[in-house]
This record gives sequence, C-alpha cells and structure tokens, in this order.
Amino acid sequence: MNVSHPAVHPVEPPVPPLTAGAANAPMARMKEIQGMPGTIGGLVLRLSQFAFAAVALSVMASTSDFPSVTAFRYLVAASSLQSLWSLSLAILDIYALLVGRCFQNYRVVSSFAVGDGVISILTLAAACASAGITVLIGNDLGSCAQNHCIEFETATAMAFLSWFTALPSFLLNFWSLASR
Repeated sequence: MNVSHPAVHPVEPPVPPLTAGAANAPMARMKEIQGMPGTIGGLVLRLSQFAFAAVALSVMASTSDFPSVTAFRYLVAASSLQSLWSLSLAILDIYALLVGRCFQNYRVVSSFAVGDGVISILTLAAACASAGITVLIGNDLGSCAQNHCIEFETATAMAFLSWFTALPSFLLNFWSLASR
C-alpha cells in the first residue's frame, strides 16, 4: 500500500506595498473616551477620587471618638481602600500617558471595572452609614455639643464626593467591557 505523506511548508502572508506616508502613520486605536484608564480625564478622576478619600480619611481619623461608632470605623476603612486604589491607578494612568499607550487589554480593563465597582460600593455604603449616624447624633439625639458633628459631616460629605467621582470610572470601564 502506497500512502503519501503530505509535506507542510510555511507560507508567508503577502506584504502590502509600502506607500510614502504609511510607515509613519499612527497605528489605529480603539476609541478613547476621556475618563477611561490611560487618558487625561481618567487621571483627573483618579486624582480627585484620591483627594476626596484622603480628606475623608484624615478628617475622620483626626477626631478622638470615631472608633466608638462602627459606621465611622467602616468609613475610615473604605476611605483607606479608596485612596490606595485611586492612587495606584493614578500612577498607572501617569505611566500610560508618559509612554503613550492606552489600557485596552481585556484583562486589565476587567480588573479595573471589578475593582472600581467593589470600591465604589464600599465607599457608598460607608458614606450612607456615616450619614445616618451623623443625622442620628445631630438631629435625633441633639448631642452635637459633645461630639464632633462638623468633622463627621465633613468626612461623610467627602466620602460621598469620592463616590461621585468613582462612579464615572466604573461606568466607563464597564461600558468598555460591554462594548467589546
């Protein structure tokens, strides 16, 4: 029995002819929307998230009686996580802007979206819990003279502002994933 053995030879793809300006033409990128990772808008959002979370953390930690209330301890923990997350992603945005690349990798964008979603939910829950306790102390109990109501209200407001700036980052990352 005579069986032929096929031989496989690699075939190179045809090379398109180079035109005069094609060698210097910029590579096509996916659509970059300001606010997405690796853009100036994304860097501004990350820096504002960091600033608001850091102010909320420092104002709440400067009071002596925040550890007595669980919601305030939760706000300190959530603000700490928000500030670390935002600062690390701001550093990545600065790197991407300096190198001239945008984060379009599926795994990178999905990790940003999941991280932004989790951190923003934690920040919103902590801000809402702290707002409830602040209203309880100030309005219902009427004991603002003995407590640091102004500091509690300031830290809670900064946590809400941190969440307001974290929400667009999450929505843009999630939209980027959904549009693939």
